[in-house]
Amino acid sequence: MAKQTNKDFEKTDAWALIGAGPMGLAMAKTLVEQKILFEGFELHDDVGGLWDIEGPRSTMYDTAHLISSKRMTEFTDFPMADKVAEYPSHKEMRNYFRDFASHFDLYRRYHFKTEVLSTEPVGEGGEGWRVRWRNADGGEEEKIFAGVLIANGTLSEPNMPEFEGDFAGELIHSSQYRSPKQFDGKRVLVIGAGNSGCDIAVDAIHHGKSCDLSMRRGYYFVPKYVFGKPADTVGGTIKLPMWLKRRIDGVILRWFVGDPQKYGFPKPDYALYESHPVVNSLILFHAGHGDITIRPDIARFEGNTVHFRDGTSADYDMVLAATGYRLHYPFIDSQYLNWQGDAPHLFLNCMHPDRDDLFVLGMVEASGLGWQGRHEQAEMVARYIAGLKSGSEAAQKIHDEKARGFERLTGGMNYVKLARMAYYVDKATYRKAVTDRIASLSGGKA
Repeated sequence: MAKQTNKDFEKTDAWALIGAGPMGLAMAKTLVEQKILFEGFELHDDVGGLWDIEGPRSTMYDTAHLISSKRMTEFTDFPMADKVAEYPSHKEMRNYFRDFASHFDLYRRYHFKTEVLSTEPVGEGGEGWRVRWRNADGGEEEKIFAGVLIANGTLSEPNMPEFEGDFAGELIHSSQYRSPKQFDGKRVLVIGAGNSGCDIAVDAIHHGKSCDLSMRRGYYFVPKYVFGKPADTVGGTIKLPMWLKRRIDGVILRWFVGDPQKYGFPKPDYALYESHPVVNSLILFHAGHGDITIRPDIARFEGNTVHFRDGTSADYDMVLAATGYRLHYPFIDSQYLNWQGDAPHLFLNCMHPDRDDLFVLGMVEASGLGWQGRHEQAEMVARYIAGLKSGSEAAQKIHDEKARGFERLTGGMNYVKLARMAYYVDKATYRKAVTDRIASLSGGKA
């Protein structure tokens, strides 16, 4: 068989944009604004990413809602309608992203029902990326693009731990959970007390025969409403040093939440804001009413019996592991992503230190960042690509800066050493860094 050469593939000046979730849509919109050619690829037949529960990689469940309020989450230039709930459901979010795509005329920019199979650089660098995909008809196509923009999300690949022993009942990851009916008549153990774990445990309380919650470490719990307003809208007008913010917010939490330890929750072994808090007003309510039992970490399974590390045990019909997700970019070799530890090490969480034809969008988490913070990331990248093309001094400065080396913008926070925190940043520090660069790339007009 004759060896294929670059001439055997169609070549374009356009970029390949992978994903039509909220981050992909923000990237598409800003690329259009900067007049950068691109082709979008989306596995589902519509936009919205994981927020469309019908999507093939969606991890939504029937009762899922935003844990941040709509005004703190929405795109600034596309506010959610007044009729949308303060904490929108996944259905409202799906419709919001569809409306966003229609408003900014993004649908025609995408190939839907299309799976990207592989991406690899051509030559030593700067010669483009060969992208191979399976189209809606099942056929395979290839093309050489100017570069690749990855926006396929961070919450679709289950992080399923290994357990000692075998469980005789039903063992699932939260990604397989869709409806509270799955709990009907069952003794349920939920492993993991993050935001999804606590939401799902509340469902199990109402629909199962019983529900226990296994926790490896403690969490800080934040109610959804404070003084009658969404908690994330209270305060924030005055920037406080972290030591003072922790003290003030800690007092407010004690007023509205009390002491979770009296219900059996373990005490956090880290300071407030060093891990993502749990935004849930119901889990403590049910704990206070005796509707749920808090259990420690699991030692082993034995039939339907779960043995815990404190020497206690209990029998269950279903164990649901709400143990989070791991970063997953199956269409590209990790060697191209400057992967270090649990995540790619990228300038401002999106820019490769050595390449200007590869970007990872949306690999950023921070309390209160919202979709606008991610839109700013997309705008910065789009302006940077345009600036490199036009030879702008600001773009060259960023190019040189990221090549010299950099640290993740934690704002001095000592985040918990967990895989899900490996790309966590301090919101204020991160947004200032990004908006400052947008201003420089746009000639001072952010």
